[in-house]
Amino acid sequence: MLNRFDPPALKSIDEIQIEKPESLVFKNGLQVFLFHAPEQELLKAEFVFKNLFEKPENPTRNSALSSMLKEGTIKLSSAEIASQIDFYGAYLVPEFSYDHNALTLYTLNKHVHSVLPVVHEVLTAAQIPQKELDTYIRNNKQSLQISLEKSDFVARRAFYNQLFGNTRYGRSVTEGILDGLTRSDLTQLYKKQIQPQNGVLFLSGNISEETLDLFRNYFENQWDGTESLEYTPFQSEGSQFLDLQVIQKPDAMQSSIRLGKVSIQRTHPDYPALQFVNTMFGGYFGSRLMGNIREDKGYTYSIGSMLANLNHAGFLSISTDVGTEYTKATLAEIQKEIEKLQQEKASEKEMELVRNYMLGSMLGSLESIFSHVDKFKSVFFSGLDLGYYHNYTEIIKEITPEQVQDLAQQYLGFDDMLKVVVGEVK
Repeated sequence: MLNRFDPPALKSIDEIQIEKPESLVFKNGLQVFLFHAPEQELLKAEFVFKNLFEKPENPTRNSALSSMLKEGTIKLSSAEIASQIDFYGAYLVPEFSYDHNALTLYTLNKHVHSVLPVVHEVLTAAQIPQKELDTYIRNNKQSLQISLEKSDFVARRAFYNQLFGNTRYGRSVTEGILDGLTRSDLTQLYKKQIQPQNGVLFLSGNISEETLDLFRNYFENQWDGTESLEYTPFQSEGSQFLDLQVIQKPDAMQSSIRLGKVSIQRTHPDYPALQFVNTMFGGYFGSRLMGNIREDKGYTYSIGSMLANLNHAGFLSISTDVGTEYTKATLAEIQKEIEKLQQEKASEKEMELVRNYMLGSMLGSLESIFSHVDKFKSVFFSGLDLGYYHNYTEIIKEITPEQVQDLAQQYLGFDDMLKVVVGEVK
């Protein structure tokens, strides 16, 4: 008889297997990774390009290029691109991040031959039409005006600017920067950045020989690099001003709080263990910050911390929105939780809870071949290999309360953190 009284026994996670791709390089320099999943009817093709910058670094230009990719080519208008992709039930999605631009195609296997010509046209013959660029600038200026009324948006801008200064990671978009976008600049950036030798193709799904031949035809035989690549080295310009920065909003009902500091990257040997510390501190619903400031004090609906990894920097951030009357008390409680991590050893019960959460989350995030691609990309763009995940799981399984305490002392100093409040400090 089925036992409905006792919960299932907990089982430890011994090993997490990440799919290893087949690797090849097209003759035009495009690096290709193939993730085979014969049972899939869906094919995902993700073209990823490193963002290129000039001094002064202007990430708005790279973001605009991403948005303008599908707005028209030599042969196709934006409406025709959308119509041809939609007709076959496919999706063509441009994406922008601090370090990369991507163009991702989702399509059924049976329609690959019909949609690849459109993708090829976008990657090789985009025109950046002036009319569509004017619309983009106008819409983004309106969106910016609305966002600047939101305290969380203002706090995030101020925090990143203090953290990284006037660089690709810290420079904020303004109406003046948007007005300064020109078709000429974006066209030049397109020619330099959207090139095979600056790109990586992650192809996943049911990749038959016929499908691979189609990709070779369009993205090897019919795609040549035309420009030499120049990568601008990253130089951080972060602020050394650690006093609390308050941006007053007298009528605000809430204060947006952002704290943090430049931290280590994924390549650092302490990174997996510091992720454990961050998870315990504020990285999941059962974290200490949530337990204290949300559950116990009731100052907020949500508070969390994050350990972020970029190509040229890493950082730790703590963020929340609280009633203005709780701003000062919330800052004090955050400091209290940091000092508690540094001064007191975590219990074995809490250690096991965080351990199971992190390993379970990792395992649960691998529900399809496309998730395996995402895990591979994370280490690939950090210059690592899939062995990272074996090392990660071993560290999470073996980390001790003493190590947690030592890492908190080394990396979580409250006095070393930038502190931004938008609202009022009461």
